[in-house]
Amino acid sequence: MAGSRPGVPGVLGASDSANVPGAAPPEWRPVFARVPRASFIPAVIWDDDRRVVRRDREPDRWAALVRRDAPVITQLDDGDASGRGYVSSSASMPTVVAMMLAELDVADGMRVLEIGTGTGWNTALLAARLGSENVTSVEIDPALAAAARRSLADAGFRPTVATADGMAGWPENAPYDRVIATAAVQRVPYAWVAQTRPGGLVLTPWGTAFHNGTLLRLRVHGDGTGSGRFGADVGFMWTRSERTPHGSVEERVLPEHDSDASTTELHPYEPVGDFDASFAIGLRVPAMLSTVVHDGPAADNRFTVYLMDPATGSWASWRVTPETHGSYQVRQHGRRRLFAELAAAWRWWEGAGRPGVDRFGLTVTRDGQYTWLDHPETPIGPPTDERPHPPR
Repeated sequence: MAGSRPGVPGVLGASDSANVPGAAPPEWRPVFARVPRASFIPAVIWDDDRRVVRRDREPDRWAALVRRDAPVITQLDDGDASGRGYVSSSASMPTVVAMMLAELDVADGMRVLEIGTGTGWNTALLAARLGSENVTSVEIDPALAAAARRSLADAGFRPTVATADGMAGWPENAPYDRVIATAAVQRVPYAWVAQTRPGGLVLTPWGTAFHNGTLLRLRVHGDGTGSGRFGADVGFMWTRSERTPHGSVEERVLPEHDSDASTTELHPYEPVGDFDASFAIGLRVPAMLSTVVHDGPAADNRFTVYLMDPATGSWASWRVTPETHGSYQVRQHGRRRLFAELAAAWRWWEGAGRPGVDRFGLTVTRDGQYTWLDHPETPIGPPTDERPHPPR
């Protein structure tokens, strides 16, 4: 396996065992020890408040952010310096990286396609384990791809790093034994399945506009389909083509909007805050975003949940205060009655026995994808022309 360059000054060196996440399985621990994350983090990053941190000016603060078991923001606004402050690239938290590599279940000699090179750290870990010749990574952002190639070369790795839209995979080096995505999708591209050998795996963060997200593990079958279940709780940025639209409540909920008022006994705690419930609701109610706005400190228990569909301009507000315990005001605007859709999805989830995320799965075919509960023969979700019929 290829070696790695020494750690950046002020950061743990390549041979230090503290580089190894606790979630790393035994076969990956030597790889993490030799491929330190710090060697792939750019000199300019941002903290949790979007404040820029430069390694040459604040080396200790830079090192402290890199040492954490947390994501490191490495790009804002797709690098266009617009000042909007939207995170567009980051280095994933080490325990999540270790968990996903364990789920990938690789073996010597396997060929892997990675979607989303980012900093190149995950690419380097794969190359150190499997050999550079067996790793292909695709990055849509030219600047990120170029920086990752430099970091990989400095560390002694030479995987294929292609600058392209990873939603199309990379057919030049197919077929692959494994495909791993480091950005979330709402619709799994069939190209990822088509470029994977029968028996191979596709591993990707997956979510809906309402719930981002969970980890999807698809097994590819000899008939050209892929099928598998959802599992771990992981939240990743979307691939660029799958992003939900940016925008604030103030931009979408306007004073001049007409709205209908009603009340509900349903509290947002489970439909919005429960992992399993919100996942199921997201499957049943497409293109619905949610935002919680507190009046003041969260402990005051005064807040409004906003449900929004940017495409239609529809929205609903769901007001909670201590004085309205047990009866909460709802307002709805637009052609979609988003709260009514959410409430119906909640009742469906309750009626199904409150299934956990791991009881849901997804099947991908040449014609599209569909979600299911317990078995591929029991599809769920709203009707859609894009959803293929399950096997009979």
